[in-house]
Amino acid sequence: MPYAFRPDLRGRLAGNIGAFERRPIEDPELRRAGVAIVVVKSDTGDEACILLTKRPESLRRHAGQWALPGGRLDDGETPEQAALRELHEELRLELQPDAILGILDDYPTRSGFRITPVVVWGGVVKHIDPDPVEVAFAVRIPFSQLDSPNIPRLRPTEEGKPPVLSAPLPIMGSEVFAPTAAMLYQFREVAMRGLATRVAHFDQPRFAWK
Repeated sequence: MPYAFRPDLRGRLAGNIGAFERRPIEDPELRRAGVAIVVVKSDTGDEACILLTKRPESLRRHAGQWALPGGRLDDGETPEQAALRELHEELRLELQPDAILGILDDYPTRSGFRITPVVVWGGVVKHIDPDPVEVAFAVRIPFSQLDSPNIPRLRPTEEGKPPVLSAPLPIMGSEVFAPTAAMLYQFREVAMRGLATRVAHFDQPRFAWK
């Protein structure tokens, strides 16, 4: 299995991210946020997976959307600190800074944020206990599904505008759209494949603008 959950995979992911020249966004008009791309073992086998959450319909912003654990930075926080804090608050997973494998490109959202994706080695997680206020439920996305040739799916927008990016994921029976899909796609390209693929230019569907 090319993506078996074992130490050599951790080293390969960290090495690929470490060799990647990350591009930050320096725009003071955009609020800062950090999200965690958490690598965990499958609960049904030996494959590595990514944790993805479904936001409750009761939330004021981005209700019902698929999202990576994360949120805006508190005063004085780094994106890495925010990602680990939000991971604990949303999914009750408490990980230390040495679990961080690296960070990917910042992604600017239509809702006014610059999101920094923080890749984290989550280990073997037997049970996830989401905070119901922030997370409806969480799923594990197998690496093999992220590695699908059907990702990315690009939808044209207005003439001359970048396309909307999405990632069809059979385990969920639906698609994930940018910004989450864009960050998952870059994780696949950079961490899993060792490629220098950029995603910040891809657009988001209108329902994700607010």
